[in-house]
Amino acid sequence: MRKQQYVAAVACLVAGLIGFVGVYATDKGRERKEAKEQAVEETQKAPASYEVKSDTTVEDATKRAQEQAKKLAEQRARKEKEEAAKKEQQKKEEQTKAASAAATKQHFDKSTAVWPIEGDVLLDYSMDQTIYFPTLQQYRCNPAMVIGGAVNDKVYAMARGTITRISENEETGCTVEQNLGDGYTAVYGQLKELNFSEGDTVEGGQVLGYISEPTKYYVSEGSNVYFKLLKDNKPVDPKEYLPQMEIKALD
Repeated sequence: MRKQQYVAAVACLVAGLIGFVGVYATDKGRERKEAKEQAVEETQKAPASYEVKSDTTVEDATKRAQEQAKKLAEQRARKEKEEAAKKEQQKKEEQTKAASAAATKQHFDKSTAVWPIEGDVLLDYSMDQTIYFPTLQQYRCNPAMVIGGAVNDKVYAMARGTITRISENEETGCTVEQNLGDGYTAVYGQLKELNFSEGDTVEGGQVLGYISEPTKYYVSEGSNVYFKLLKDNKPVDPKEYLPQMEIKALD
């Protein structure tokens, strides 16, 4: 009798254990299934990064890419242009500093001065009284000398000095300013095909450039060299600093 009761007890225990294991397995299976379904649902809600939206066509995407590439190219070109302009400005500033430094060391040796060109003085220096300008048909003071010459004739530096400025204006055309030192500046106008640049030091007698066609201010006078000498930025008579030559002033 006791043996039968023992067998029945063991059978109940085994059945209970089997039932527990089945319930546990069922719960775990349900959890895995719910987790899998949730993952699938989230994946469906979040589109892949490479997915192309239904309202975007290949043509639109290509156009946007081309526009973006164009903008990048323009930005790159603008940046390169700005950098080039900056470098050019720095170069000019360095040349100006170098010219100023050289000018402070220079001394104007009047004994070595030469005429910028051999020719007739078409319009003489005159700041005390007016003289007649044929092209302008008027009387006016003249802070420079206008010396006649043929187009393409060589124009020489008056003395040793540093070129501080090259400019263009309607009256004297291509104009070169040369710092001679001691406060003196030589100005040469009506030039072309210059052999030097700003910041260069030129020796007296070297060829600065050549005579160009006259500007509209000197049509009647003809081709010439506009030559002015300044002392502390005030015009002085160039002939007082140039060697005596057989050059006559025209009436």
